[in-house]
Amino acid sequence: MNGKLLAILLWFPISAVAQGFAGLGTSSDGFSVPTPNATLAFPKDHGAHPEYRIEWWYITANLRDAGGADYGLQWTLFRTALSTEDGEGWPTPQLWMGHAAVTTPEAHFVTERLARGGIGQAGVTAEPFAAWIDEWEMSGDFDAPKLTANGPDFGYDMQLSAQGPIVLQGDNGYSVKSANGQASYYYSQPFYDIAGTLHLPQGDVAVTGSAWLDREWSSQPLAADQTGWDWFSLSFDDGAKMMGFQLRGNDTYTSATWIAPDGTATPLTNGAFTASPLETSDVEGRAIPTTWTVALPEKGVNVTVTAINPNAWMDTSVPYWEGPVLITGSHTGRGYLEMTGYE
Repeated sequence: MNGKLLAILLWFPISAVAQGFAGLGTSSDGFSVPTPNATLAFPKDHGAHPEYRIEWWYITANLRDAGGADYGLQWTLFRTALSTEDGEGWPTPQLWMGHAAVTTPEAHFVTERLARGGIGQAGVTAEPFAAWIDEWEMSGDFDAPKLTANGPDFGYDMQLSAQGPIVLQGDNGYSVKSANGQASYYYSQPFYDIAGTLHLPQGDVAVTGSAWLDREWSSQPLAADQTGWDWFSLSFDDGAKMMGFQLRGNDTYTSATWIAPDGTATPLTNGAFTASPLETSDVEGRAIPTTWTVALPEKGVNVTVTAINPNAWMDTSVPYWEGPVLITGSHTGRGYLEMTGYE
């Protein structure tokens, strides 16, 4: 059995393989499930929620160097629970996975870490805030954390600084994902400034830019028929921002949030947001949409979203596409695109 297959089988139970993308549509038996009208509390909810089956801390960043060249950065920590049973040390049911990537117009660097919880190798604490796997970490004041990761051929050391408020996605943090009512708790910090150094094969590169944190936890975030999603985080040059996603299944389900420059969030319901592929690229033998038309008519948005590097394939245990994008049309700016379920 090769290492990658072993990692997949450890991460997702065999019974989950056919239940939505990456098993995220598997029944939530025994785990807690998100409910409407809950109140998220900070800093407590920056920490882990082991009573839920799946959770992540997700940073993407649009960067530029002194010459104006574009870069993208990703740092993600995933937690999943194999069961609801308690356990300390090696018997813990909590598993952790980390992804880190840097994208340039010419190259895409990616690496992955896997860890068992309960032995100190990976985890998250709310106060003081720290999220780590091995030597990778996001830690410090949640409004101004440091961010580090490294792989065989790249790394980065960054400093973040929040310039606006946390945004609750969906209905005050309750984010519906299907017509059947699957949901997650979901909030973002889309107002980070970021600066630091990329360590690349050609040498160190000083960069600055903006970063976006997404936090979600659930026990069955997808319906069983949902095979993947297309997720956009767009930061416009006028200071407004938009998050939008579509989940692909027997029917397409969409959700979006319009974020004013002052952080005021307006949630938009299913159907208000549309995303249609314009061009595809051959990426690792797959036809991947890398140019899109994205529209949010209620806010006058009709833009073209284009990948900076079409080859931003995350060749990880559960593979997907993730990379920085440029925005043109009714609004201009930069953002990030994640696409899953393209086989």
